[in-house]
Amino acid sequence: MRTRPMLDGPAPDAPAAATGGLDDVEGVLAGGGVVVLSGAGLSTESGIPDYRGVTGTLRRHTPMTYQEFVGSGDSRRRYWARSHLGWRTITRARPNAGHYAIASLAAAGYVSAVITQNVDGLHRAAGSGDAVELHGSLDRVRCLDCGHTSRREELDRRLRAANPGFEDAGARLNPDGDVELAEGLEAGFRVVACEACGFGTLKPDVVFFGENVPKPRVERCYEHVDEARALLVLGSSLTVMSGLRFVRRAAKTGKPVAIVNQGPTRGDAHAAVRLDAPLGSTLTRLADRLGCAPRR
Repeated sequence: MRTRPMLDGPAPDAPAAATGGLDDVEGVLAGGGVVVLSGAGLSTESGIPDYRGVTGTLRRHTPMTYQEFVGSGDSRRRYWARSHLGWRTITRARPNAGHYAIASLAAAGYVSAVITQNVDGLHRAAGSGDAVELHGSLDRVRCLDCGHTSRREELDRRLRAANPGFEDAGARLNPDGDVELAEGLEAGFRVVACEACGFGTLKPDVVFFGENVPKPRVERCYEHVDEARALLVLGSSLTVMSGLRFVRRAAKTGKPVAIVNQGPTRGDAHAAVRLDAPLGSTLTRLADRLGCAPRR
């Protein structure tokens, strides 16, 4: 069940003719002041699948909406049963070469800010501790009734105690940390309430389909883009407006946009440079060229 804003807008922006090579992307980075906007494609090399690639999970399952989650106890049970198992895989995921390269580029002053659409926390784990997590993070849980926020590890402990032996070895991981379970397996799963207030409904602190990104977070991202010299998009199809708006903002204000992604994106029409290449090796080469080889 994907936990992202709903797809908006009519048709994708028209594709652009602009292409480029590694030299062109290096040229964008070399001037410094570059904001990185990352998407699910950056985390595939860490074992977390993407959404819209050839094997993207939106081809196989229907995402849950925020309205479903808050409106149905059965829907919440289904979500938490699947997320409970998927969380174990997410916690084992480690940053890949791309994450470390971005952190090195930021430490060297080439990257001024990181905005990520991912909810896996891998930018933080790689050293980009101030990355703006546009869609939140799976390692936090929020009570919809009292607003209390807690660590996901605490909820995991309580769910394990409430559901001893609950597992499905054949479960397939989805990008936002839940899994695909055998039909009916989640029916007996026990959901727990908020410990702070004793009755509240718990939700992962991420943005679901049909839910808006908090306005202060969006404004912070706009500020990063406005203060930047250029925007570098990494591993995002830019299909949803939550990320595409920053590309449009940069292009509208005359800032160069570079996109590195495997496959076309909705923002290609705004790109001065467009490179179709794997991210881990590409970003590592860029960092090496700029004299800031990633450290792990």
